Amino acid sequence: MTTEMTMPRRGGGPGGLRVRSAVAAALVLSRLRPGRLRRLLARVSRGARPAGHEEALAAYEAVVATSRRCAGWYGCLPRSIAVALVCRASGAWPDWCAGVRAAPPFSPHAWVRAGGRVVGEPAEDLRPLMTVSVRGEGDGGSAGAPGRRGGGLPEA
Repeated sequence: MTTEMTMPRRGGGPGGLRVRSAVAAALVLSRLRPGRLRRLLARVSRGARPAGHEEALAAYEAVVATSRRCAGWYGCLPRSIAVALVCRASGAWPDWCAGVRAAPPFSPHAWVRAGGRVVGEPAEDLRPLMTVSVRGEGDGGSAGAPGRRGGGLPEA
C-alpha cells in the first residue's frame, strides 16, 4: 500500500492566488494608522453587497490556512483585513470591526462580522470601536466609526 508523502501546497486550491494576494495586501495595510485604514477600507467596500456568514467563514478559513501569521493570536488585524479583501474580491463585504476584548485578557482585537455573527472566532465579549460596513453607504460605507473628528481614535 502506498500513501502520498507530499504536503498540499498552501493556498494552492481554488482562489489560492486571490487569497495569497489578499494576505500580502493585508500585511501591508495593517501598518496604516487607524483613521487612514478605516477610510481606505470604506472606499474598498463601496458598491459591495453584504457578505453572508458562510461566505465570510470560507474566506476566514482560506486566509488562516494560507498564512501562519494571520492564524496566530497576534494576527487578528491582518487576518480581519485579508478576510474582508477576499470577500470583496467576490463582490461582497463583511462588517470589518476593530475594538477591544471587554473580558480578561483585555486587549485590542480586530474581527469580521457577517449575518450578525462574529466569523471564525469565539464570540467573546467584543466591543467594536471602529466598523466598516456596506450598510452605511450614505456616509461612504462606514458606520460606527468614532475615528472621525471628535471621536475616540485619532485621524491619520
